[in-house]
Amino acid sequence: MHRSVKLALLGVIFVAKFITAANYTNSEDTIDMAGVRPPQEPLDVENYPVAPEGLKLDQVHVYVRHGERAPVGVRLADPPASIPPHWMLCTAARQFRAVLNTNTGAFDGDPLPLKRLVERKDGTSAEGECLLGELTDVGRKSTFEYGAALRKLYVERLGFLPDKLLNAEQAYFRSTNMARTMESLQHIISGLYPAEKCPNTLPPILIRNGKDENLLGNTFSCKRLEILQIGFAQAAANLYNPALGSLDKRLSKYIGGHPVRVDGKPRASGIMDTIRAASAHGIKVPPEFEEKAVVDLIEKAVVAEWFSGAHVFHITTPISTSFTLNIPSPTPKATRPRSTHDTAIAALCSTLDVYDELWPPFTAAITFELFSRTPEPASSHPSYLQGILNPFKPREHYVRMRYQNKNMALPFCGADGKHLPGHAEFCTLAAFQERVAELTPLDYDAECAVPRP
Repeated sequence: MHRSVKLALLGVIFVAKFITAANYTNSEDTIDMAGVRPPQEPLDVENYPVAPEGLKLDQVHVYVRHGERAPVGVRLADPPASIPPHWMLCTAARQFRAVLNTNTGAFDGDPLPLKRLVERKDGTSAEGECLLGELTDVGRKSTFEYGAALRKLYVERLGFLPDKLLNAEQAYFRSTNMARTMESLQHIISGLYPAEKCPNTLPPILIRNGKDENLLGNTFSCKRLEILQIGFAQAAANLYNPALGSLDKRLSKYIGGHPVRVDGKPRASGIMDTIRAASAHGIKVPPEFEEKAVVDLIEKAVVAEWFSGAHVFHITTPISTSFTLNIPSPTPKATRPRSTHDTAIAALCSTLDVYDELWPPFTAAITFELFSRTPEPASSHPSYLQGILNPFKPREHYVRMRYQNKNMALPFCGADGKHLPGHAEFCTLAAFQERVAELTPLDYDAECAVPRP
């Protein structure tokens, strides 16, 4: 693959302060919260596999897809699908306080309680309604719980992170510039470090300007990537539209009589976006969308459209430059949570050759753990001189990737000498960085430029 197709993406993690969701009533315009499904893959603290003896954890990098959200568009709202067009699942983030000092321009003094409502196009409004694509109260809860699980694992069980966050230099929190990822990260931070564990600091969330973003496929700064994405979408349509045609007799009635197509109206990805969001919130979907054969076919088409081009995303800056060596643990920025999107999660897995070809669920998470160890002497009976010199030997470093509670044995680390002996999931840092270097554009601006005809 030419280097120019190996461009732009990567994602991060964490989310906001959890407020208990209110009770909801069921009507044609509202959604019943009863029976809401739990987060699809909670972080399993109890069964976390500790590293082999001799390995010391130095850094943890976390990439998390945002929590459950409302669909990004209104689809399948008419009978017989009847999925509610108005999602009344956003009561937890509708109040904020602010008062502006007209003399200084600063916000201070007694706070003025304000309430934010979504206004519909007919001019009406209803308390608790979500904006399209907004993190719901379910998403706020699941991301808070993910942060709390991180605390149980890395603070309480492993003792890797400090109990209290005493200054902003102890951690690195970054999000894409989207409301659902920023809020998700705020809730994750609240679970990881509750207010009483941050006595002297308010952890900052870092956000980049659009032209500098590399936690998602940045078509704003990379026009070449935009062209490639259009090409991947067209290729997916050519490949899967004939097979999707077999679903028309059963599914077209739910989408206004239109055919089910990758490039249809609505697009197959839009249909699945609504179905996945509804299912995650316990909202009844048409029975056909609960059949494995139906869902699998549409998912394959959507994955081909959205994620088959994941190899174009560069993962170099967020990872390789973050893995610094020879620093004690816990250290400033020993943990680096990043809040991102499904495209980032799929891109990371695909680029590192461990993608399962499935749409990453809400709160899907990847962790990269950096370990170090002092190499053992060549002899089982070290000499006196070897014992003296051993503390000065360079430490060996290993990277373990975990996705959805599973260790991922990276194929490019499979050869002898490229992983910890007997543990294929512990890739040598050198082998990991070698793979990253293969995907790194030599000149990002030049390779993002649109070729002249």
